[in-house]
Formats: sequence, C-alpha cells, structure tokens
Amino acid sequence: MKVAVVGATGLVGTKMLQVLAERNFPLTDLLPVASERSVGKEVVFKGKSYKVVSMEDAISAKPDVALFSAGGSTSLEWAPKFAEAGITVIDNSSAWRMDPSKPLIVPEINADVLTSADKIIANPNCSTIQMVVALNPLHKKYGIRRLVVSTYQSVTGTGVKAVTQLMNEREGIEGEMAYKYPIDLNVIPQIDVFMDNGYTKEEMKMVNETKKIMRDDSIRVTATTVRIPVMGGHSESVNVEFNKDFDLNEIRSLLSEAPGVILVDDPANAQYPMPKDAHEKDDVFVGRLRRDESQPNTLNMWIVSDNLRKGAATNAVQIAEYLLKKKLL
Repeated sequence: MKVAVVGATGLVGTKMLQVLAERNFPLTDLLPVASERSVGKEVVFKGKSYKVVSMEDAISAKPDVALFSAGGSTSLEWAPKFAEAGITVIDNSSAWRMDPSKPLIVPEINADVLTSADKIIANPNCSTIQMVVALNPLHKKYGIRRLVVSTYQSVTGTGVKAVTQLMNEREGIEGEMAYKYPIDLNVIPQIDVFMDNGYTKEEMKMVNETKKIMRDDSIRVTATTVRIPVMGGHSESVNVEFNKDFDLNEIRSLLSEAPGVILVDDPANAQYPMPKDAHEKDDVFVGRLRRDESQPNTLNMWIVSDNLRKGAATNAVQIAEYLLKKKLL
C-alpha cells in the first residue's frame, strides 16, 4: 500500500502523517508531496525520513491513494491528474464537495455510497463533520426539520499563519496578520468571504454539505460561523427542530451509543465539552443537552471536536481505511 500525502508540510498534512502513524495505517511506502519550493526537504514518519517529491513524481510513483490537503486551486488542477492515473484521491479542500458526481463522505454516516469507481472523494468541512456525526443518530430517530448553528472556531482552522498571529499578539510582537483584525481578546464573525446573500462561504458550506452528507435536502439549515482566539478545536451551539417529539433520556442514550461520539453532559458537576479536552482526540464531544422551551420538538446541544483531526486528517484517513476494508482500493 503506497500512500501520497499532498500538502505534507502544512498544518493538516502534518496532522495526516501523525494520524496515519497513530492508527498504524498499513502503508509500505510514503510519498510526501508539497509545492516546488519544498521539494527535497525531509519529513519524518515513524522515525524514518522521507524526501518531499513533486506532483509529477508522485503521479509517476503510482500510489494507491493520495490524501490531499493543499487548497482548492491545487486540488482542482491536480486531483483529476492523479485520478486519471488510477490513483484514489481523498481531498480535504472545498473544491469537489458540492460536485454532484463526487461523494462527500463522513464514514460513520454515508461511506456505504463509495465504489471502486470513485477516484475523487471529498472530505467535508471541519465544522460540518462534527455536527453531522452528532446529529445523524438523532435524525434517524426523529427526523430533523431545521438546524440553527453558531460556531466558535479555532485559529488552527485558518492555518499556521493564524496561530502565529495569535501567539504574536499574546506576546506583544508585531508580525504578519492572517486576519484583517487582531484575534487575541477578540471575536471575528467572519470565516471565509462574504457571498451575495450576506452569508460567508463557510456558513453556506455548512448549509449545503449537511444536506448532501445526510442525504436529505428537506433539512433547513442556517449558520453563523465565528473565529475565536483558541487552539484545540471547534465548538458549536446547535438548535435542532425535529419532526416529532423526543425524550431527553432517549437522546442521551442514542448519543452514548453513536459511533465516534462521546457524551459529556453533567451540568450539576459542571461537566461539558471544551476544546481543550477535545485537543488531539478523534471523537466528537456532545453536551449541554436541553429542551428548547420556546417551541415544540426542539433540542439545544453543544458540540466540540478537534478540527485538525476528526474535522480534517482523521476523517480522511478513516475514508482510506474504509476503502481498504471494503477492497475498493
């Protein structure tokens, strides 16, 4: 099993290498791929050094699977070239997510749609992944009518430059800005660019991707996505209106048994999910469960996950694991 990691020197690419190692993915050869300026540099995987190679050299080496985390424009240009060479691409950018011919996969929910003919598979947006993992068992039982989600997203979702900006501001150092405004001691209610409807691209990703992953266009979704000065994970306040009434104890039971979900919901002892607790973990943490007393059949919940792991790298590796298990590679 030969694996290429495209964007291997970036924040998510580095995390992909870490997750592949931790989960003992059965690769026999690793091809770290990055931009031309990084070719020849070395990355370490399981104690062994590997030289970064170019896109062309990676395609020539014919890996079985290529995990992409190099941005949308790179994916649009190169993913089809890998696919044409018979290489299965799992792409972390937004480039292919809403392409009706490309599957958008969260393994716990919809991996069953995958076939050996799928050569470009999209990895969803980080904030969408954690939300749908928590919501899927509830949707199956009660049917979701409408979602109102507000996010509290880590600077790591922007990348190394944003992490550096935050730490520079903490230390009073002037440096390059990832954001238009300071992020330390601040909250920025904009993630990605604004669209004609007044929503940001990040907000519309949550709207559209949720329907595609959960295979239900009837779910109404509205989102506000916000960047906050934390590292470790994204948090979400989610208000869920169901088609029918629910029992809170049954909700807790469904979430306790759901794959990839950990219930942390003990308000009497101030137990609830926080990003610092989700850091470097692959699970989606759920808490603050309570009935919305302002209207019927509606639940409030709080969802936290490490955006670089389940929100990106881990989900991509889990897709590769599923393909391998089902002999689709």
